[in-house]
Amino acid sequence: MAAEKLRDLSQPIDVPLLDATVAAFYGTGSKEERSAADQILRDLQNNAEMWLQVVHILQNTKSLNTKFFALQVLEGVIKYRWNALPVEQRDGMKNYVSDVIVQLSSNEASFRMERLYVNKLNIILVQILKHEWPARWRSFVPDLVSAAKTSETICENCMAILKLLSEEVFDFSRGEMTQQKIKELKQSLNSEFQLIHELCLFVLSASQRTELIRATLSTLHAFLSWIPLGYIFESPLLETLLKFFPVPSYRNLTLQCLTEVAALNFGDYYNVQYVKMYNIFMVQLQNILPPSTNIPEAYAHGSSEEQAFIQNLALFFTSFYKSHIRVLESTQESISALLMGLEYLINISYVDDTEVFKVCLDYWNSLVLELFEAHHNMDNPAVSANMMGLQVPLLSGAVDGLGSQLMQRRQLYSGPMSKLRMLMICRMAKPEEVLIVEDENGNIVRETMKDNDVLVQYKSMRETLIYLSHLDHDDTEKQMLKKLSRQLSGEDWSWNNLNTLCWAIGSISGSMMEDQENRFLVMVIRDLLNLCEITKGKDNKAVIASNIMYVVGQYPRFLRAHWKFLKTVVNKLFEFMHETHPGVQDMACDTFLKIVQKCKRKFVIVQVGENEPFVSELLTSLPTTVADLEPHQIHTFYESVGNMIQAEPDPQKRDEYLQRLMELPNQKWAEIIGQARQSVDFLKDQDVIRTVLNILQTNTSVASSLGTYFLPQISLIFLDMLNVYRMYSELISSSIAEGGPYASKTSYVKLLRSVKRETLKLIETFLDKAEDQPQIGKQFVPPMMEPILLDYARNLPDARESEVLSLFATIINKYKNTMIEDVPRIFEAVFQCTLEMITKNFEDYPEHRLKFFSLLRAIATYCFPALIRLSSQQLKLVMDSIIWAFRHTERNIAETGLNLLLEMLKNFQASEFCNQFYRTYFLTIEQEIFAVLTDTFHKPGFKLHVLVLQHLFCLAESGVLTEPLWDAATVSYPYPNNVAFVREYTIKLLSSSFPNMTAAEVTQMVNGLFDSRNDLSVFKNHIRDFLVQSKEFSAQDNKDLYAEEAAAQRERDRQRMLSIPGLIAPNEIQDEMVDS
Repeated sequence: MAAEKLRDLSQPIDVPLLDATVAAFYGTGSKEERSAADQILRDLQNNAEMWLQVVHILQNTKSLNTKFFALQVLEGVIKYRWNALPVEQRDGMKNYVSDVIVQLSSNEASFRMERLYVNKLNIILVQILKHEWPARWRSFVPDLVSAAKTSETICENCMAILKLLSEEVFDFSRGEMTQQKIKELKQSLNSEFQLIHELCLFVLSASQRTELIRATLSTLHAFLSWIPLGYIFESPLLETLLKFFPVPSYRNLTLQCLTEVAALNFGDYYNVQYVKMYNIFMVQLQNILPPSTNIPEAYAHGSSEEQAFIQNLALFFTSFYKSHIRVLESTQESISALLMGLEYLINISYVDDTEVFKVCLDYWNSLVLELFEAHHNMDNPAVSANMMGLQVPLLSGAVDGLGSQLMQRRQLYSGPMSKLRMLMICRMAKPEEVLIVEDENGNIVRETMKDNDVLVQYKSMRETLIYLSHLDHDDTEKQMLKKLSRQLSGEDWSWNNLNTLCWAIGSISGSMMEDQENRFLVMVIRDLLNLCEITKGKDNKAVIASNIMYVVGQYPRFLRAHWKFLKTVVNKLFEFMHETHPGVQDMACDTFLKIVQKCKRKFVIVQVGENEPFVSELLTSLPTTVADLEPHQIHTFYESVGNMIQAEPDPQKRDEYLQRLMELPNQKWAEIIGQARQSVDFLKDQDVIRTVLNILQTNTSVASSLGTYFLPQISLIFLDMLNVYRMYSELISSSIAEGGPYASKTSYVKLLRSVKRETLKLIETFLDKAEDQPQIGKQFVPPMMEPILLDYARNLPDARESEVLSLFATIINKYKNTMIEDVPRIFEAVFQCTLEMITKNFEDYPEHRLKFFSLLRAIATYCFPALIRLSSQQLKLVMDSIIWAFRHTERNIAETGLNLLLEMLKNFQASEFCNQFYRTYFLTIEQEIFAVLTDTFHKPGFKLHVLVLQHLFCLAESGVLTEPLWDAATVSYPYPNNVAFVREYTIKLLSSSFPNMTAAEVTQMVNGLFDSRNDLSVFKNHIRDFLVQSKEFSAQDNKDLYAEEAAAQRERDRQRMLSIPGLIAPNEIQDEMVDS
């Protein structure tokens, strides 16, 4: 193929041939031609000499794709090798790129025609600037500004370059450049800004060209968030922007600039200017968008420009109010402008667009929180004064004055807040518990997928509504009841209206005082039950039913206090269980479980006016109650009743209830086992297997809610169950042996395996939930060893159940070091054979992988002595498997591996085999951890990688290791101590892995790690900077490197939420004792 001669880079490249190759790659030719072209272009791109041809290519080609290819090569060099190039090559490239940009953008025709190419060149120039400026290219900004003044098109392009530069330095720099470099560039931009500022103002006052003015506004928008404030408030900039605001073609860009200014927050210095800006803005806005406009309607029919205007308007108001709402409260004139702005924002909040609504909701949430906290802290004036931003000498008079000030402020906002309550009620998002939705054809169906965006929105709306409710309980109650009565009268009836109303009612649970809540709920539940009676139509009934269930599930405190209501509600749920609507039955079972968990003691005592506890009555009618339910719904039902029985304090009654509950499944089980004793083949029938599975699942559900008290029931079926397990296992093995590998995929084998799995799950659930009673372990663990462990080892890999591994992990986590004697048997049965299954690649048997490492971790944590007794070959297998685990890109497997490694390192450090272990594994572990730390596939493990390295470096320094880590036979140089050896080894390791870093950089980094080894946060920052320098982490999402800091913030938020009634829903709080 002719294109082969492109590979020879000793003479100037043949540009027409390169054009043809690039065209072939993008072309419609055969697959072979494309892949051949692809191969050649890849080889050229990877050739270190290729970049020297870039100028030659750019000068001689007409093809845009070829130009882009050449620029891609150049970009790679700038990113990874720029500082290693000789000065004259760097300068030559810099000048060439600048010249081409100026030449192309100096006249209108070429600038419009070559727009894409110029944009790409701008990006290249900014990449070069990140290395060269300010130190090696001091005159960059003055040069750029003087070039801009020569022609309007050059000026337009200069604006684009400045915007890119600002974004690179201020928006995208984290993880791209070291902290030091970012600081340096920010200072340069700040000090040079005067020239840029003058240029922008000059353009805005003198130019008539729309494109240029738009480019300038767009660049200003990028700069406004960081430039020194004097440039904004002590220059004509704001007036100029407000002058452009009414002009349609600049409206959106100007609004974005004003939003940036509105978002600045730096004390009170420029308050006067802010009030003035806001007032002028509001006058202009009324001309553009009269207050009487129906904004949601206008948005729905508007052009994309007009829709963007509404979005930007929402951003402007929310940014302005977040920082400066206080200033507007000071004079009567600005108060009326403020109230008008809030009115606009409430109208915008009704716009049917998720993004717009999110912006508004976010602000409403913060405003309501601020008003609520001031109101909440009324008892503590010092805190309130602080909240209000008032500097008050706290004399008694001042306290009263402050109280009245707070009251005035609440008075000021009471109108908008009342409208906001209505907004929240009308637009409430769907909570997680509601399983019934309207599909696109307008039918009511069971929800199939959870929508996470909706759940996040629900959380935020719920929080906002709770604060609103605290600010004025009466208004909240009045609005909700009024809306509900309009549902009953039919004038406002629709599925959506009823849903959002009931979701809102459910979401404020816990925020009212108890007696008000009781009054309110009695009316709500009564009205909803009436509505259910008077409304016809299956879908209508399903919607009402789901709302009744949602509301009652949210108010456990009310149900615990009112037995009559609780009983009515539960009987209503039993009624819904016969409703053949798919979502209704599911929701009825889920709500029943939720209510029982919160009110379980109410069902086991004899209530006033009753002859027996409700649980007894329920067990008598159980067969008819569950008659119409599906198996999975029956399991939920059984779990609920298990919760009731668990609350019965008298052991004799408890066992009697359990026996009555399990009567149906036990009867069936006894029948099946009896038949099987006469003929084993009976168990091979598919329907029988399904019944066995169902019985086991029912047992698991009850075991999960009863815990230790499940003992009499499991003892009853345990040995028979193990026999069935053994028999099904043999059936599976023989099926696979006869039918080959495909047999494991047949429905028959899958069914048999689900019985084995459910057996393991039942035993695991029981042992996990049972209180820590060693005799239970002694009773159940030995009989399982043979049928379960040996069965696992005997089986073919495809027939091994991963649940065996998790069962034994649970047993070891539960019975801890009493299991040490059994570990060798467990090891023998599962270790070698599982490793063979999971080390062929990273994909097969994903379940076995995770559970295998969890089992190893349990052993390392509680039975470490058993690991020390392993032979060195076995220990090597364990260590290899751990390294194998943390190389996984599957996050949870890698994390389990790293946690396991940390356990092993700590345990071995404290054992007498410390020297031996570390001499064998120290360097291997260090090398492997650096490998996963620096490839970009393992970022989520960052925190644990850092902990392992910190452990190794501290250990080397600590003097715990009394023998050298190096092998004296092969290393001739006698190191003074382990630290010196590890330091040198690490420097060599990193230098050879990252040839693009200089020796000095690597040495500095390694010394930094040793110096900061005792301070985790400094140590972590060192590693983050190293990852940026090594260029392994660039232009990608680096939030995983900061994940730990984010988690700490979440915990602080939760503590705050616990202090406000209703913020954490009553059914999410662990209140075991409340219903006694």
